[in-house]
Amino acid sequence: QVQLVESGGGLVQAGGSLRLSCATSGLAFRLAVMGWYRQAPGKERELVATITDGGKIEYVESVKGRFTISRDNAKNTVYLEMNGLKPEDTGVYVCKANLRWIPGGNMYWGQGTQVTVSS
Repeated sequence: QVQLVESGGGLVQAGGSLRLSCATSGLAFRLAVMGWYRQAPGKERELVATITDGGKIEYVESVKGRFTISRDNAKNTVYLEMNGLKPEDTGVYVCKANLRWIPGGNMYWGQGTQVTVSS
């Protein structure tokens, strides 16, 4: 059974930091393209950052220079280090594991963790 469990969210003041973790099990983590998404109330889900199996990283423009995505294949876990948080970063952060690029692969989502940034 595939599981993605996010943790590390919370309430923080503007300018503060949080480190999100997404622990996975039941999937070929080292082959997965991992991503962090966020959804604010009343808005569509937005891609925040991705990291491929080879370590290629991409960020949405609004978080460049503030957020860092990383992965630990030994722990089957992906992280999102968030610094310089702004109120507009508020939302539910969800991780995704994409294995659709390999034959028979699938895509999986976690349940999310709430991040609230106060001004």
